[in-house]
Amino acid sequence: MSKQCISGKNALGPYSQAVRIGGFMFLSGQLGLDPATNTLVPGGIEGETRQALANLTSILAEQGLTPDDVVKTTVFLRDMGDYARMNEIYGQVFSKAFPARSTVQVAALPKYAAVEIEAVAALPA
Repeated sequence: MSKQCISGKNALGPYSQAVRIGGFMFLSGQLGLDPATNTLVPGGIEGETRQALANLTSILAEQGLTPDDVVKTTVFLRDMGDYARMNEIYGQVFSKAFPARSTVQVAALPKYAAVEIEAVAALPA
């Protein structure tokens, strides 16, 4: 079984934006970074959640996938008090069949982001 690494120009470290292997694509966590400037978008948790999900959706689209192909996500929040506001925006992207999800609070995220979202997508047979 071979793996295909999808590198991204905006990675903040030595990692792939996504890896395809064995019928799945594993997407690295995405922050609410503007791809043009590599800086956090304004708008706090709402703006960052929208952008993080847009970044995930963009990586999926480059591989011929959509949010409907996502089977699992993990959401990392700097403040669990942001859960409801993140959840509202998240539900606008994953609205057909919700993927399984874990949401955890963390002490800190890169660039002092409010949210980071990673995903696993199923590849078409």
